[in-house]
Amino acid sequence: MSIFFKGTHFELINEIIKPDAKKRLSLGSAAAQAGVAYNIYRNQIGQIMLDPVKAVPVYETWLYENKPALASVKRGLAQSATGRTKKRGSFATYAKED
Repeated sequence: MSIFFKGTHFELINEIIKPDAKKRLSLGSAAAQAGVAYNIYRNQIGQIMLDPVKAVPVYETWLYENKPALASVKRGLAQSATGRTKKRGSFATYAKED
């Protein structure tokens, strides 16, 4: 799988870092975002790029697989962001206790 760079400006974070005995590199402050995982890419000359990703829990994947439902959620979020909401009262009578 290949990837196209979404940004073209790269900043040198650390210089000449050697792997430890188990071939691990410490990313330190370069990977400071909490809750982020990385896809790792290597090109034909050995350069490595880390692409930050966030995982979606399996029980939420149905939304991303259901295009009409995802479009509806996005539409609702956009409407809410612009103040297009309506008060519908309490839904407490419909709540189920576990």
